[in-house]
Amino acid sequence: MPLEGPSPMPGDLLEFDRPIYQHWGVYVGGGYVVHFTDQEGWCSLSSAFGEKAVVRKDHIERVAAGCIYRVNNKYDKNSSPFPPGKIVRAALEKVGETLDYSVTSANCEHFATELRYGDRFSDQVDNAITAVEVGAGAVAIAVFAGLLIHSMRSKRHNQ
Repeated sequence: MPLEGPSPMPGDLLEFDRPIYQHWGVYVGGGYVVHFTDQEGWCSLSSAFGEKAVVRKDHIERVAAGCIYRVNNKYDKNSSPFPPGKIVRAALEKVGETLDYSVTSANCEHFATELRYGDRFSDQVDNAITAVEVGAGAVAIAVFAGLLIHSMRSKRHNQ
């Protein structure tokens, strides 16, 4: 199993490295993870093209599908997690439900963090939004610089 770091404990958030994103779930013990995904149980990215996804309980090796994964309770420093038993019960109660899916507000990381903390968080979304904003800012600066250079050249040419 390609586990990085310590073994998961019930209620831990698991982060699975995928080629272009991270998939998230909640470890419920016995080698199983509850996660918000497509019908096949491997990829939440395909859900991005639909409006619904399903909550599944799958063996951790099936979810990892050869990818590296790790315990990542990174939000513990800012938010208090529920007790492990409460997290696991809440996760197991969701299994089989089909829920609305949104890349920006209801993705697999939002699902997992809501179970652990009672609030939805997704650094993936926040980081993507920041990257878009920085990229848009860089484009705006480049356009402004280009217009400024063009204006200065035009003034020199007209003199």
